[in-house]
Amino acid sequence: MDSSQSAALGGNGGSGGNGTLISQINDMAASATGADDSMQKLNQVSNSIQKTLGLIHQLYLTVSTFNAAFQMPLLQRINGLVAELDNMVKLAEKCNIQVPMEVVNLIDDGKNPDEFTKDVINSCIAKNQITKGKTDALKSLRKHLLEELEQNFPDEVETFRESRTAAAAELKRQAQSALPNGDVRVKSEH
Repeated sequence: MDSSQSAALGGNGGSGGNGTLISQINDMAASATGADDSMQKLNQVSNSIQKTLGLIHQLYLTVSTFNAAFQMPLLQRINGLVAELDNMVKLAEKCNIQVPMEVVNLIDDGKNPDEFTKDVINSCIAKNQITKGKTDALKSLRKHLLEELEQNFPDEVETFRESRTAAAAELKRQAQSALPNGDVRVKSEH
């Protein structure tokens, strides 16, 4: 804890009052050491936000009971808040989080961002149903074409089906010879 943060806590070293918030934040930061780097950076930003909220609350309490004797602690808390906001900006620059503008606009309009997620999922479901309909129509067309071709060209259709069966068997054999990582086994020639 640097001197501006200590001063922002009123010199109490983070104990008592809102200092318990600081110790909780430090505990959360310590538990994030095992997480991956991006998650750790996000946790640092989140912790900084929590710390800033605590500093704003302390500043509010100081201002609401302000008299001339509290001028120096008020200035110290303002300086601590400015320092933490600067720290928050520096931490946030390290995070690469993409938030869709639609979500930001929903939040600005006072709406729940979960509505955006719900709308995206419903849109995906509708598009999926349209695609499934197209796929079913193509399968039906293929079946109809094969029936018509079989009536008019039975020998060619039989040859086609045999070649399709052989190709499917070859693909199955290749899939069985594939290794778990996707590579294909190569037979050595003796």
